[in-house]
Amino acid sequence: MMSPLHAQYVCASLAWAKNTHLQPLHLLHHSLSLSLSLSLYLKSQPSPASRELSETEIMSSDEEGGEEYLFKIVIIGDSAVGKSNLLSRYARNEFNLHSKATIGVEFQTQSMEIDGKEVKAQIWDTAGQRRFRAVTSAYYRGAVGALIVYDISRRTTFDSVGRWLDELKTHSDTTVAMMLVGNKCDLENIRDVSVEEGKSLAEAEGLFFMETSALDSTNVKKAFEIVIREIYNNVSRKVLNSDTYKAELSLNRVTLVNDGSDSKQGQGYFSCCSR
Repeated sequence: MMSPLHAQYVCASLAWAKNTHLQPLHLLHHSLSLSLSLSLYLKSQPSPASRELSETEIMSSDEEGGEEYLFKIVIIGDSAVGKSNLLSRYARNEFNLHSKATIGVEFQTQSMEIDGKEVKAQIWDTAGQRRFRAVTSAYYRGAVGALIVYDISRRTTFDSVGRWLDELKTHSDTTVAMMLVGNKCDLENIRDVSVEEGKSLAEAEGLFFMETSALDSTNVKKAFEIVIREIYNNVSRKVLNSDTYKAELSLNRVTLVNDGSDSKQGQGYFSCCSR
């Protein structure tokens, strides 16, 4: 059954479609992609009856009493930092050397097992260009994890991290497990942002930190899986002891990762390019 919100959106889309002949071709292409993406998003929203379960990210119980989890993770950062290639490398083990700018919103779903439970991550990738920021609220809604990506060879993308963090905090409505990702660490010969700078920013903001290369797959899987596992841990703590959940998360969490370990360490970090 179509929800009232979805019905309103479909009506608006039909009204828009009647006037598509008034739009330039390139705008029509962008609008079609955006319309399809938003339609997919609206269809995925839970009904009011399932809202309580969605807030703890518990999707359903299997016949043996185990839970199944679905976590929404967003990838954010400036245009051309490699967000789409990070996702395609993780989800399909693919890399497109001639990748074009993302138009609208795309997502992939990946599964992993944690403590004998199936955990699914719905990973959203969106355009980094400002002209697509109209979908901001819908993009962040329900996200419990985020990768904030910059390009180690372009300092301007690192300087933008603060803006992306502010946007994430403004539009997310729950505790978000966050990782700062310095992508393209294969470009060591033209590095413009040092490992130490990335580490310092992550420490200051309480983020996980890792450098990756979507080109050669260095640390890509590890980066996503650390975020997914941290979300699972957050949710597990919330379910086990909801009274102290917020208090625990308000503590200082320096979440940098040591080389060779998947666990959080207060004084370590993981980098593909450490020397």
